[in-house]
Amino acid sequence: MASNKRDYYEVLGVARSASDDELKKAFRRLAKQYHPDANKEPGAEARFIEINEAYEVLNDPQKRAAYDRYGHAGVGNGSGSGFSDFAGFSSINDLFETFFAGATGTQRRTGTQRGADLRYDLTITFEEAVFGCQKEIELPRWETCSNCKGNGAQPGTSTTRCSSCQGTGEIRRVQQSIFGQFVNVTMCERCRGEGRVITTPCEKCRGQGRVRNNRRVVVNIPAGVDDGINVRVTGEGEVSSRGGTPGNLYVILTVKSHPFFKRSGNDILYEMPINFTQAALGDEVEVPTVDGKTTMLKIPAGTQTSLRKPKTFSNKIVAHLSVVKQVEGPVRGYSTCRPFDYLYSLTKFYNNR
Repeated sequence: MASNKRDYYEVLGVARSASDDELKKAFRRLAKQYHPDANKEPGAEARFIEINEAYEVLNDPQKRAAYDRYGHAGVGNGSGSGFSDFAGFSSINDLFETFFAGATGTQRRTGTQRGADLRYDLTITFEEAVFGCQKEIELPRWETCSNCKGNGAQPGTSTTRCSSCQGTGEIRRVQQSIFGQFVNVTMCERCRGEGRVITTPCEKCRGQGRVRNNRRVVVNIPAGVDDGINVRVTGEGEVSSRGGTPGNLYVILTVKSHPFFKRSGNDILYEMPINFTQAALGDEVEVPTVDGKTTMLKIPAGTQTSLRKPKTFSNKIVAHLSVVKQVEGPVRGYSTCRPFDYLYSLTKFYNNR
C-alpha cells in the first residue's frame, strides 16, 4: 500500500527543496550502489526498484507537484514502472553508458578500415644475418583494383547517397527511458558506414575495390639480425575494401647454421684446435673470419682460456672473434727431457708431421 512506502525524498537522501541537478546526482550515486549487477546483498534489488520509483516521480515536475501536495496518494501506486524501465539494460555498464552517452557525444563510424597485416617466413644465411642484405620475395595479397581505383564502382558510373542513412553512414534510433530521450547510433548496414552505395559494381572486383594478386616485395634485412627477428615492411600488407589504409608485412627470419662459425649474442665463435706446445710457448696463428678473409691471432704463452679479437669488417661492423682452443696432448717418448727442451722438441715434431 502507498501508506507503507517511504518518503521519496528520504529514499534519495535529498531535501524537499532539492534542485533537478541534486536529484540527478543522488540518483546516479544510489543507482550505481544498489544495481543488482554491482550489489549482491539481500534486498539490494528491492532498494534499487525503490530508488528508481522515487526518481521517476520526483524528476517529473507534474508528478513531483502532486506528490508534494498529496503524498503517495497523489501519484497512485508510484510510477507504475518499477524495475521494468531497466529491462533493456543487461548490466550496470549498459545503464550508465546509455546515461552518459549524450555527454561524450558520438563518433561517426566509417566502413573504410585498415587492411590486414601479413606474415612471411624467410630463411637467410649466417653471413647475410651478419652483414645485412636485400631479399626479393613474392607473396599473394589483396591489392587495390586497377579498374575502379578502389571505389568498387564500374568506371563511368558513380555512387549514390544511401537512402537508409541519408549519407551519414549512421543509423540513429531514439530510446525512451526514465532519464529522457537517448539516441543510439549504429553503423548503417546497407552502405557499411560509407554513406554511399554502388549502383553498378566494378566488373573486375565485383564491387569490393580490391583483387587478389601476387606481388614481389624487396625486403631490407639490417645487419646483425638474429634467428626469430621480425622485420616490418610498412604498407606492404593487404588493402581493405574500398580504399582503406593497407596493413604491414612482417618478415620472420630464420638464420641457417654455419659450418664452423657459431653465434653467441654479438660474438662470433670459431673453434680451432692447437697443440700442447702452442698453448705452452705461445704462437701466432691464422684464423678465418666471417667475411671470407683471414686474420692473425696471437696466442700468449701459457694461455688456457678462449681468445677474443675484435674484427672490423668493410661495412664498419665490429665483431668479436672468439677462438676456442682444443689443445692436443703431449707425444710419448719425450718425458725424460728437460721441460723447455721437451716443448721445443714437440714443436719440431708437430711442424714436421
